[in-house]
Amino acid sequence: MKDALSLVYRNIRERKARAALTVLGITVGIGAVIALISLGFGMQASITDQLVEMADVIMVTPGAQEFGSFGSFGSFTDRDLEAVKRISGVKDAVAMRGEMEDVEYRDETFRLTVTGINPQDIVAVFGETIKREAEEGMAAGRDLRENDNKACEIGYSIAYDYFKDDLGVNDRLTLNGTKFRVVGILEKQGGFRAEVDSAIYITTRDSISILDNRDISAIFVRVRNIEDAERIAVEIEERIDENHKLDDFTSAMTMGSAIEQLESVFGILQVVLIALSSISLLVAAMGIMNTMLMSVMERTHEIGVMKAIGAKNRNILSLFLLEAGVVSALGGVCGCIFGVLGARSISFGIQRAFDVEIAAIVKPEVLLGGIAVAVVVGIVSGLYPARKAARMSPVEAVKYE
Repeated sequence: MKDALSLVYRNIRERKARAALTVLGITVGIGAVIALISLGFGMQASITDQLVEMADVIMVTPGAQEFGSFGSFGSFTDRDLEAVKRISGVKDAVAMRGEMEDVEYRDETFRLTVTGINPQDIVAVFGETIKREAEEGMAAGRDLRENDNKACEIGYSIAYDYFKDDLGVNDRLTLNGTKFRVVGILEKQGGFRAEVDSAIYITTRDSISILDNRDISAIFVRVRNIEDAERIAVEIEERIDENHKLDDFTSAMTMGSAIEQLESVFGILQVVLIALSSISLLVAAMGIMNTMLMSVMERTHEIGVMKAIGAKNRNILSLFLLEAGVVSALGGVCGCIFGVLGARSISFGIQRAFDVEIAAIVKPEVLLGGIAVAVVVGIVSGLYPARKAARMSPVEAVKYE
């Protein structure tokens, strides 16, 4: 083995440029796989952490519901809300009357979500995760109050992204023909709560009396005991379905169910990312095969001499496979370093460009798997050239010039 490693080292040293290019190909392939997998883990952890913050919340909507995809029909009534409040184990039940309305500000008009909600219920639904945007050390405005008339609290994107001119406290928005005064601006949420950034909140009274929006589009339920969430969700669906005399009219999703669906979605995403990044590994494998074939041709005379002095076919085979494995292992190690640096650079770039925090979670088993994959790819790619070298006729090989 010592002699074999010495020969491998000598051959790589004599062909530095070719070996470096082969290592580079493996580095790019393994690095791409590790970077994408690490970012995928980071995205999953980021969204899961936000869902865990609302582990005691059940989201009730009319219609079929899956994480990331909502199809709804109909709406709820105040009778449905009261039925939910009477269920054992329910701490709070909050109605949200959300409708798309024409929103105008300084001659610009967008169709945006306007949500009617009792001000005290905002904390009941979102807890302390929703805060007002700070401006020079001061809170931007205040919370919406029950006695507010024609007043609204707006999300971060409404204030700073949609309109050409930024909105501030006491500015006025025209909602479906009626002017509303901005009393507060919410901090940027992002992630699972990104819809808050693009929402406008008004009191339930104004939603009904001014915008004529009486239909409840969603009910958010907080439970006293998280362990009872699944039972309560089933009971909510049964009671509201009974009120409307319909089957499967109601969908109540717990955050536990959302996390399970999230894991399934990210599992598929990881497979797709690995498949896409594996294309570069395929290119690297072809590079290894080409390198080893060239090496066999250049060392034909050397192979003949080794066979003439007693080297067997398995000795020649193992020598070339060892060389392919060493080159691939070097590429795998460099790929791990490149992947970690790449993942963290992309994470930093996303945070700076889009103000979205996605950590690059690098797991040791992923790094070890990357090196193992690199070695396997190298050995498999070098198998054909190694067998070709092993099967050479000693006489013909010695004569080769």
